[in-house]
Amino acid sequence: MGYRKIILAVLITSMTTTFAFAQSEALKVVVNNLAYYKQKNDLKYLAAAKKSADSLIITRSDTADLEKNTYRALVNSSILYIDSLNKLNQPEKLLPETSTLVDKLSANKKEYKFQAEIDYAKRCLANVYIRKGFEYTNNSDFTKARESFDNARKYAPNFKPVNDYIAYSNNKAGNLVDAAKYYSRLLAVDSGRAEYIETASSIYKSLGDTSKALEILQKGRKVLPNDRFLLLDEANIYNNQKNYKALEPLIGPLLDINANNADIAFVAANCYDHLNKFDKAESLYLRTIELNSSAYDPAFNLGLLYLKQSANAKGGSEDQDIGRAVQWLEKANEISPNNVQGLKALQLVYAKTGNKDQLDKINSKLKQLIN
Repeated sequence: MGYRKIILAVLITSMTTTFAFAQSEALKVVVNNLAYYKQKNDLKYLAAAKKSADSLIITRSDTADLEKNTYRALVNSSILYIDSLNKLNQPEKLLPETSTLVDKLSANKKEYKFQAEIDYAKRCLANVYIRKGFEYTNNSDFTKARESFDNARKYAPNFKPVNDYIAYSNNKAGNLVDAAKYYSRLLAVDSGRAEYIETASSIYKSLGDTSKALEILQKGRKVLPNDRFLLLDEANIYNNQKNYKALEPLIGPLLDINANNADIAFVAANCYDHLNKFDKAESLYLRTIELNSSAYDPAFNLGLLYLKQSANAKGGSEDQDIGRAVQWLEKANEISPNNVQGLKALQLVYAKTGNKDQLDKINSKLKQLIN
């Protein structure tokens, strides 16, 4: 079952020039260029702002200047966010260098004076890393996608969709343990998302933790009782476990939404068969055969069902059940002539009915296949 694709969401970030240090004389050129960009939406003003901001860092004291470096971080992060096509031909290292600068500034105890500017720079960087994460996702490089989304979360820890992106990329990258942890956290916050439930269940099944997968599905179906995928997922687990008692309550809803599905009809018939509810099993085996007349298993199982019924039949109904058993076991044999299990079942009914000619043929064929 495929995971329902994640949707790109970004943080809203708008250019502003009302920052705390806008009154600084040394930074007026930078401020003015940012204002021109906001008015005219021309990237040349961002390039000019960067040139001016970089020119302020000359001496060693400049490299330690909190105000100047905050402005550099602001300009660089703006360019990274706004110029997504890199028309200004900025080097690849601009993103990691700006991230390092923002991290360093954030750790400075006096940076609270420029909190609005740093918050803006962080939002820009988060958007850039989300964008790059989706570029890697589109190129199926899920390891790098996860790294980008991790960086985005660092700069926007309260932006919930990024956790979805991290969980998705971990899953696609094969980091199932990490993916399972993320989806469990997502479900703790939003238990009504069917795609989270589906994917978390699938991951836990891949890890071999069927109990956890089942727990997630059961909780999910309490919130989304009519979701067909979750219903089918839970039913598949019970069927694979041969837990027919647990499967039985799901049969009705399964059939309601899969009325013409031969596989579902067969699962339902097999469930009732194991619960010794032969009338329901018989009806559903016949329905399965009606939907898919070339399938071996429903014909074979129906033959065995009549054979089991004949053992408990009284009077003339025994012969009737045996006759039906022969009919459907022979039908199964036509579909799969070399199926050893089917041949052995025919061997049993021919011996029971005293059909020596057919029994000899079956014995001969079994001998060839087994030896």
